[in-house]
Amino acid sequence: MEDKRRILIAEDDAHINELLHTALSKAGYSTVQAYSGTEAKMLLGMGENKFDLILLDLMLPGMTGEELLAFVRSGSDVPVIVLTAKDELDDKVSVLTGGADDYITKPFEIPEVVARVQVQLRRTVNEQGSDRLTYHDLVLDRTTRQVAVSGTPLSKVTKQEYAILELLMRNPKQVFSKEDIFEYAWEEPYMGETKTLDVHISNIRKKLKAVTSEEYIETVWGIGYRLHP
Repeated sequence: MEDKRRILIAEDDAHINELLHTALSKAGYSTVQAYSGTEAKMLLGMGENKFDLILLDLMLPGMTGEELLAFVRSGSDVPVIVLTAKDELDDKVSVLTGGADDYITKPFEIPEVVARVQVQLRRTVNEQGSDRLTYHDLVLDRTTRQVAVSGTPLSKVTKQEYAILELLMRNPKQVFSKEDIFEYAWEEPYMGETKTLDVHISNIRKKLKAVTSEEYIETVWGIGYRLHP
């Protein structure tokens, strides 16, 4: 049986910490809870503890989230999602340039946190098994990085187009926000501009239309995109 991905929750609010623990456990992850920066640092420094992701509140007693982030980045590239009550652009930029992979502004919805965790862990997972993703007649080959419909390759699929299709095909029933798709495909923080992603989605549709009449990507208005059911 495959080991569960381990997540450190560093959050001093016991209620929020427990909500995150419960939701992430239900999603299939193993969690370790810390209620101060000092406790989190101790857990991170223990040799037997290996974490696949850290949820990090900035307002921690004992050692601030910013200090803990700097400690983590001094020797690890483990994904870190910051939980912050600061919502000014400068604060967000500071968090990201300080080494965070993502941030979520409080108050937040727990399902959003779970979704952000899933996106970050999909980037780092060392996948086993099939080198092909299939959805109806659409096939994505990880070995050749080729995308085809009924054996006919799509023309000149770019790196970002490939990543967008890969994300959607891994989770064919899930609706992804534009933010999550952008951060996965471009591997950089989403700063609110959607035109680039929309153009790439349009290009994918054109390339699909050139070889099939089937609709594969559905726009979910006000949210983002998913594979057409």
